[in-house]
Amino acid sequence: QVQLVESGGGLVQPGGSLRLSCVASGIIFDSYAMAWYRQAPGKQRELVATINTGGTTTYADSVKGRFSISRENAKNAVNLQMNSLKPEDTAVYYCNADRRNIYYVRQLYWGQGTQVTVSS
Repeated sequence: QVQLVESGGGLVQPGGSLRLSCVASGIIFDSYAMAWYRQAPGKQRELVATINTGGTTTYADSVKGRFSISRENAKNAVNLQMNSLKPEDTAVYYCNADRRNIYYVRQLYWGQGTQVTVSS
């Protein structure tokens, strides 16, 4: 079965850093674009960062220059380095795997999420 497991969340003061990791199993990892989403209480889930199969990255404007996404295909892992954290970054962060199969059917998987709290 497909499983995405996030880790690395926690409580950090404004200006601090955290590194999130997501390890996938049950998928051909190299064929998926990977992403991090986040969802704050009472708000919709939002896209934070993506990395495609070739290593090209994108970021939400709100995190550009502060966050960095990377993948380690040999470990079936995607990471999110978060620096200069702000209270507005507080959310549950979710790992996502996304591809189109040979029938162009979207295959999308989610992790359980890891809590990031930025507070003084």
